Amino acid sequence: MHHIAEAAARLHSAQDDSFALHLAGIDISSRHIQRIAAEIGGELAEQRDDKADLYRRRELPVRVASVPEVVAVEVDGGHLRTRATGCGPGVHEHKNNESKVACLVTLHSETHEQDPQPQPPESFVEPRRVQQLVQQMQGSAGELPAEEAAPTDAATPGPPDEAAKEPVDKPRRHVRTCVASMADSHSFGPMVAAEAQERGFYSSQRSAFVGDGAAYNWWIHRAFFPHFIPITDFLHVLCYIYLAAWAVAANAEHRWRIYVDWLVACWQGGVNKVIDEMRRWQEKIGVVAEGEEVDDKDPRKLLAEALTFLENNKERMDYPLYRQLGLPITSSLVESLVGEFNARLKSKQQYWNRPDGAEPILQLRAAVLSDDDRLDRFFDQRPGNPFRRSKAA
Repeated sequence: MHHIAEAAARLHSAQDDSFALHLAGIDISSRHIQRIAAEIGGELAEQRDDKADLYRRRELPVRVASVPEVVAVEVDGGHLRTRATGCGPGVHEHKNNESKVACLVTLHSETHEQDPQPQPPESFVEPRRVQQLVQQMQGSAGELPAEEAAPTDAATPGPPDEAAKEPVDKPRRHVRTCVASMADSHSFGPMVAAEAQERGFYSSQRSAFVGDGAAYNWWIHRAFFPHFIPITDFLHVLCYIYLAAWAVAANAEHRWRIYVDWLVACWQGGVNKVIDEMRRWQEKIGVVAEGEEVDDKDPRKLLAEALTFLENNKERMDYPLYRQLGLPITSSLVESLVGEFNARLKSKQQYWNRPDGAEPILQLRAAVLSDDDRLDRFFDQRPGNPFRRSKAA
């Protein structure tokens, strides 16, 4: 059963699981695999929820031998497709739904007396790479609403001479565990907090909570991680100011110059300067009137969205301090983790029954993507395991 559950977590579908297990000498149907995955994933979900209840009652013990020195909690959302149940064969009332994913990592990093990297890396000031990054993060919305979406090398100045070639002493991941669920933030927060409690995160010397601009991320921070340093993902900052720079300037060279000025200012902790400049530009180009229907790429709307994002997150944008403390300034760890979840749960052919059809696979996937062998430990302790020692032994 262990191998079947692990195959269900790692491979793309139950059909793939059945074929792979057949090659390994285990003949089992895809339906049987689905039943086993639902059973084991359901037990993992119950175990996770029991720990969240113990956390709420302040009865959950720390399970690690030593307290980690540097930790980070990063939260983001994945995407999958769901369908209504009880409607017969096929897909009925399909919807796009969000899963919640948390990445909890211990880190290796050093502290510094001064900002170890006062200039942004070259990758943030190279036109083509920046455009690709924006498109990757924003999807189709990342495409600039102009035929000359990316400035050409001939039309724009190159990166500043002092731009850093590589990040200096970037925090390095040590041990990663993860939590995932279809639950709302009020239920998801205690799940993440329980995982942090078990790993001794609340006693660490340096701790960060990294997220994008989603309100529920910062609710989880305030409710369960209030003494963790809150950090707004810098890559989201980059995307917003890049699109805002397009909105306010008339040609590629001017847009790129504004983008670089705003990028460097935010990188160096000068977000208030950028906000002031954006406000002046907003007065110049105008605002979208209430009730006015405009395209998502309307310059007034792009600028207003960027301005709102910076105003809402400016207290979490002291990036020179975060680099001094050896803390991460992007949510790239959870972004890549979400991609690993989506690889199993998201495709054009996959639809999960609402409301709980995806929950068991999310738990199996979380178990195999965590670095602490938790799926092995689960089966070692599971009732019915012939190698498990009874309490009376």
